[in-house]
Amino acid sequence: MRRRDFFKRSIVAATALTATSAVAKESGSKTITHQPIDNQKISTVAFPEKQPMITYSDRPPLLESPRSVFTQTITPNDQFFVRWHLPEIPTYIDPNKFTIKIDGEVERDITISLHDLKTKFEPVEVTAVLQCGGNSRSAFTPSAGGIQWGSGAVGNAKWKGVRLREVLERAGIKKGAQWIGFNGQDNAAYYETPNFVRELHLDELNDHVILAFEMNGEDLPYLNGYPLRLIIPGTYSDSWVKMLSHITVTTEYQKLFFMDVAYRIPDNDCECETPEKHYKPTKPITKMNVKSIIGYPQNGSKLHANSHTVVRGVAFDDGHGIENVFISIDEGKTWEKALLDDGSAGRYSFRAFRFTLNPSNYGTLTIMAKAVNRMGEEQLFDHEIKWNHGGYKYNGIDTVVVEVV
Repeated sequence: MRRRDFFKRSIVAATALTATSAVAKESGSKTITHQPIDNQKISTVAFPEKQPMITYSDRPPLLESPRSVFTQTITPNDQFFVRWHLPEIPTYIDPNKFTIKIDGEVERDITISLHDLKTKFEPVEVTAVLQCGGNSRSAFTPSAGGIQWGSGAVGNAKWKGVRLREVLERAGIKKGAQWIGFNGQDNAAYYETPNFVRELHLDELNDHVILAFEMNGEDLPYLNGYPLRLIIPGTYSDSWVKMLSHITVTTEYQKLFFMDVAYRIPDNDCECETPEKHYKPTKPITKMNVKSIIGYPQNGSKLHANSHTVVRGVAFDDGHGIENVFISIDEGKTWEKALLDDGSAGRYSFRAFRFTLNPSNYGTLTIMAKAVNRMGEEQLFDHEIKWNHGGYKYNGIDTVVVEVV
């Protein structure tokens, strides 16, 4: 597919768009957390470079991975979720002419081509989970503002690129510089809408923060940020700027909408508030908390009694590493350890798990998965998760309900 044809084909996809509406919810002061919506309808038409996915919008593109994807460590590119904020995305990018500019508090302004990034810097790879901060937002009642994601606004990929630190060294960071701003090539439809610019403090730089041009051994998919994307392992995806084209170094923090208003949670111990009284001050969402997702079986599946069934899924956190995943089939009264993969993909990666069961009783069976990381942090029961107006950082124990026949 020629990339200039991307949005021609996207128009076709949009005509067959199956929008997913949020589940009806209670309103008022009562706040409840429950399981996210599941089994949303998958669109009958695929966007370019993607299989048919759960589709919330075509402009900006908002695509969710179905639960069945989460049985393997690496998420395939054509089933990897998509989240854009601004609707004006270039319809064509020529990789031979694409450049990224570095300026601001640097010794010299520089412009680097995509070819130079690929040939004149040391290539590095990191396997890392990318997750929207609002993943599973549909679990909150009353509804939190934003896309009512189920559990599929997350994926894991092997990202290849160059270290951000080395690119900045080419420009030379001036003494006193503190912040790095990142901007991509998506734009708002209205002039008053702020650009999606993110900032990173220099202290947050490490060798795992990279500018990626490949995803799972291929060029980045167009919808996942082609041709260059910022990768910050362990953090939520709002800072992983797509179609990255401009880096600016500053001495002072620049006040920005997507840093100072959006993607923030209450700055208190429970990170919670009430619909009637939002808590201030707030803090940005940064590090991901521990979470697991059951990929098989799915809600509503039928299992044969006394059959050999393998429950499969993935678990992850912010990089401390998953220590255990536990499975319960008695609604959380007792838990048994699942078998984890060897963890060789790295601490920022999904860690796949499996658990064998032989259901003997006919009727409804509830399967629950709970991940625990090396810090002792674990997933919570739904009723233990408190409400926040952004619907961020949900990490309830994952649950699927099947029928034994």
